[in-house]
Amino acid sequence: MFRSCNRFTRYLGRASLALCLSIPLVAGAQESLKIGLSGPFTGGSAPMGNSMRLGIRMAVEEINEYVGGVLGRRIELVERDDEANPQKGAAIAQELIEREKVVATVGIVNTGVGLASIDHYQKARVPLLVAVSTGSELTARHAPTAERKSFVFRVSPRTGVSNLFLARHLVKDRGLQRIAILADDTGYGEAERADLEAALAGFGVQPVAVQRFAIGDRDMKKQLAAAQRAEAQAVVMFGIGPELAAIARDRAAMGWSVPLYGSWTVQMRNFLDQAGAAGEGVMAVQTFIPGSQNTRHRQFIEDFRRRYGDEAMESAMSAAQGYDAMRLLFSALVTAGSADGERIRAALEQLDRGVEGVVTTYIRPFSDRDHDAITENMLVLGVVRDGRVDYAFAEDARRSVALRRKQAAEAR
Repeated sequence: MFRSCNRFTRYLGRASLALCLSIPLVAGAQESLKIGLSGPFTGGSAPMGNSMRLGIRMAVEEINEYVGGVLGRRIELVERDDEANPQKGAAIAQELIEREKVVATVGIVNTGVGLASIDHYQKARVPLLVAVSTGSELTARHAPTAERKSFVFRVSPRTGVSNLFLARHLVKDRGLQRIAILADDTGYGEAERADLEAALAGFGVQPVAVQRFAIGDRDMKKQLAAAQRAEAQAVVMFGIGPELAAIARDRAAMGWSVPLYGSWTVQMRNFLDQAGAAGEGVMAVQTFIPGSQNTRHRQFIEDFRRRYGDEAMESAMSAAQGYDAMRLLFSALVTAGSADGERIRAALEQLDRGVEGVVTTYIRPFSDRDHDAITENMLVLGVVRDGRVDYAFAEDARRSVALRRKQAAEAR
C-alpha cells in the first residue's frame, strides 16, 4: 500500500500522501464508480478534446492502478464525444446524469457546449469540473452565493482573467493603443471578444477594428485588411487551430508584420502544423508550457508520452488541465467519503491539503463563493518558436519551478 501511494503521489506532495494512505484498497469485484467525460473527440476541436481525455484517463489509470480506486470502488470513465456541438453536449449531459448515473463529470472543451450543459448538472446537483473551456459565463451563470450552491467548477482560466492579463501586457507593458480583434462566431469567440473589450476599456482603450469569422473559414484577407486599414498596432485572434493558422498565413502573405496574438489554442498542433513559418512569433496566454524547467512538468510529459505515444499530446494545456481536474475530483471524493453530489461539492470547496497538479499546487482552489481555480498570477505569455510554444520571457521560464498559489477571489 505505501509503495503504491508513493508512486501515485509523485505529483501530489506530502499532504496528499497522508490522504492517500487513508484510502482503502478495493477488495474483490465491486460495482465501479462512474464519472462522466464529455469532450470533442472528432472535428476541429479534437486536438483539445483528445489531449484532455488522455490527461483525465492518465489520472484515472494511476488512481485505479496505484491505490485501487476510491471509496472502495474502481473508477470507470463514461466517455462521450460531443463533437463541439452544443445540442449534442446537452443531450450527453442528460444521458450521463439520468441513464449512466455518474457521480460527477469532468471535461467540456467548447464554451457553447458548456453553456448548453451546465443547467443540467446544476439542476441534478451533480458536480461538473470544466477542464478546458474558458468562457466566463460557465461559472458566472450559477455563481455560488450564500443562498445558492453551485455545482459547476473550473480548472481552466476564464476569459475574464486571461484577457485582463493580455490587455495589461498590450497596453501597460508594450504601450499599444490600437488593437484589432478577430474572433470566431462561436460562443467561445464571443466570450473572448467581450472580455478583451472589457479589459481594454479598463485601461482606456477601445479596439480599432472587430472582425468575425466562421468555423471552416480559410480566407481571412477581408478581416485582416479591415484591421490594416484601421492602422492596428497588434491583432488579437480568437478561435481554434485551423482558423487561426489561416489568419497567420494570410497575414504573412500580405507582408504585414503587425504583432499577432492568439488565444491559448495556438498551442494546438493543428495550428502549429498548418501555420508553419507564418506562426513563428505568435504570442498567447498559457497556463502550461511543455518546455518548463519544473521537474513535475517534465515528469508529466514523460509519463504521458510513455503511456500514449510521442504524438498523442496535441494540446498540452488541455492534457495538463484534464489531469489536474481529475486529481482534484479524486481528492474531493476522498475528503467527502461519499459519492453524494452535495458532499462532493462541499468537499471541492474545502480542499486545503495541497494537491500538486501539473499546472500548479492547488491549495483551496475553490471556495463557497469562487469556483474558478486559476487566477491571473498563474498565467504566463507563450510564443511560437521553431514550431512549438515556448516561454516568451526568460524570467517566466526561470520562475516555472516556483509554486503559483491562488490569489484572492477577483471581482467578476
